[in-house]
Amino acid sequence: MRKYLYLLAATACITSLSACSEDDPEPTPDPVPSTELPEWYYTGGELGTSSLITTTAYEQPTPVAEGAEFYNSFKRGEQLFEKAFNSEPTGVRSGLGPLYIRTSCQHCHPGYGHGKSQPAGSFNTTDIGNGYLLVVYNPETNAYVSWLAGMPQTKAVAPFKAPLDETKINITWTEYTDLWGNTFPDGETYQLRYPTVTIPKDAIYVANRGYDVGNYEVRLESTIGIYGTGLLDAITDEDLKAQYAQEEADGYMKNGLNPAIFAGGEWVGQYANTAQGGDGTKYPFRYTYALSRGPLQDAAGANAFWNITNATRSDRRFHYLDAAGSYAEYASKDPEIQAGFPAYIAQFATPEEYPEWFTNDVEANIYNYLTSKNLPIEVSDEDYIDLMVWHRGLAVPAARNVDDEDVLRGKELFSEIGCAYCHRPSWTTGDDEIRDPARFFVGDKAAELPRYPNQKIWPYTDMVQHKLHMVNDIRTGWCRTTPLWGRGLHQRCTGAEYADRLHDCRARTTMEAIMWHGTSTESDAYETVAKFRELSKEDRDAIVKFLDSI
Repeated sequence: MRKYLYLLAATACITSLSACSEDDPEPTPDPVPSTELPEWYYTGGELGTSSLITTTAYEQPTPVAEGAEFYNSFKRGEQLFEKAFNSEPTGVRSGLGPLYIRTSCQHCHPGYGHGKSQPAGSFNTTDIGNGYLLVVYNPETNAYVSWLAGMPQTKAVAPFKAPLDETKINITWTEYTDLWGNTFPDGETYQLRYPTVTIPKDAIYVANRGYDVGNYEVRLESTIGIYGTGLLDAITDEDLKAQYAQEEADGYMKNGLNPAIFAGGEWVGQYANTAQGGDGTKYPFRYTYALSRGPLQDAAGANAFWNITNATRSDRRFHYLDAAGSYAEYASKDPEIQAGFPAYIAQFATPEEYPEWFTNDVEANIYNYLTSKNLPIEVSDEDYIDLMVWHRGLAVPAARNVDDEDVLRGKELFSEIGCAYCHRPSWTTGDDEIRDPARFFVGDKAAELPRYPNQKIWPYTDMVQHKLHMVNDIRTGWCRTTPLWGRGLHQRCTGAEYADRLHDCRARTTMEAIMWHGTSTESDAYETVAKFRELSKEDRDAIVKFLDSI
């Protein structure tokens, strides 16, 4: 049954004291529509939508997570996301390091949303808001380099040294002129820019100690908003496959589908986990720009809660290090690390528990510690479950301005010119069976997570990768269609200067994001952008207003 906005707004004020407090003023809500709300107002369906559109819009629990069964766990998980980990051997949120990327999840996800674009200059991960992750890869193979962890670490707990010296990493912004001279037929102009990031060899720890790092290139990818991921997880594998099969049959995309994932009506590549107790069961890819993860319970958030901080848990009792083992090898031979290691290890281990870390050979001790598969557990199962209740429990902000004539016109044009093909407006979730490739959330643990069965949701994504052929593009060029729901609230929720759209935040405005889709005739979206250019200014602005309202 549909509800009316005034009822939802009243509920929001009852359940969110901060939103209705006179001491915490918030932006004025949109006017109450005079008619019954359309179904696309409920972006996350009735079980996954929050009506709050204030600065905390991304932080709200779904109606399911707000219930008595999950709420306390949701709030504890929220604290784990927000509060910084530390390097203390015991106590609350201890266990940071020995190498790490950020001290908290919120550093990368300001206001629970998309990371902010960063100014030109050094790569500073200390401030909350820098959601950039470094993508270091071999340009000949497009594979991640093996001498850094997949998400490169720029911090270390003494006596260890950071794999990368982030003070030497540099971001530059370059202005770009597209095929149309950054000008619409009616004379209106726009600007485009893109980021470049460089890591000199003397910033690389193992290179400074003699390791041959070979050829490498670097790209930036920003974190994406966390809200609504539980709803995307509830889309069935069968419906995902049907979407791929339909797009393959249609043949509209000039670059086709990523052949490493789908071809001939069947999956070519799927996600599986055998490293953390998984049994190798295969699941369709559905998360990250690179489509590197399957179900949410073993996806980006579950992984990041371990590898960003390197805080161990029962299913991951080992350090997040490079695949080549280069850091463990060179750190164990470093005289300065050797000098400080005995005092470091004595803080949280004893010779009786771990004799292999307390021999007379300090080099072997360090190597054995860094490569151990049986490290002390630093994050309890209860904390991890709370974190995932929160992760699955974040609501999507409801659509705004749903009876505004310009928004309605923009919604119509969005479909007419072809945007809605890749940015598929809606999906209907299935029974939402909890699946975990790592086999942690099974049995009673699976029952402890929120679920969203049979909901019509409006994420505006086909969950498929496409190519835009932008200058300094994402690694491989294949990028999953980003969900658009809630993105219009980015600046309000994160305090960002710009709208920060696209995978590396190159687009400062929604208009810039649209035009980046058509900077190459080889782009899958080129023809759609060409149609957008021919619209009147009023119609172009209507599409932008629609995008900023969903």
